[in-house]
Amino acid sequence: MNTADPVLLTKEARMFRARFQTVVLSTATHEGVPDTGTAPFILDSQERICVLLSELATHTRNLMENPQACLAFLESEEECRNLFARKRLILHCSAKRLQSTERETTLDSMEERLGNTVGLLRSLGDFHLFAFQVDAGSYIRGFGQAWEIQDSRLQIGRLRSQ
Repeated sequence: MNTADPVLLTKEARMFRARFQTVVLSTATHEGVPDTGTAPFILDSQERICVLLSELATHTRNLMENPQACLAFLESEEECRNLFARKRLILHCSAKRLQSTERETTLDSMEERLGNTVGLLRSLGDFHLFAFQVDAGSYIRGFGQAWEIQDSRLQIGRLRSQ
C-alpha cells in the first residue's frame, strides 16, 4: 500500500473503525472538568457515530451542557507490536441530541445491530440518543504515521507534522 494515498488511508481508517462496537467517549463540563466512559455505537446514514446514554452518566450531563466530545478507537494492547505506537483513531466531534423520527429510526437500527437491550433502554425516560459529527481528528498508524481526519466519512487530509 502506498502509505501516502489518501483514498487507501481513508478506506483503512474506515475498516479500523468497523472493527469496533464500542467507543471511548471523553467529555467535559462547561468548566472543563474531564470525564471518560465507553458506549456501544452505530453509524447512521450520515456516518455520524450514534450512542444511547443515560442521564445518570456524567458524560450525558456533560454533553447536554457542552456538546463537544472526543471519541477514540484504540487498537487492543494484545494486538499492537509497540505500546508507544498503538494504532488509533481520535475524533473531535460536535454532539447533537436526536429527536422524533430521526431518533426512532436510528434506535431501530441500533436495536437491530446491538440487540434487545436497546428496546428496553429506549423505553426509559432518562436515555438520550446523541449523534456525533466529526469536526476534525487523527488516524495514527504508528511512529511518524499520523494523518488528519476531515469529516465523519473519515476523509484523510494531510500528514500531521510530528
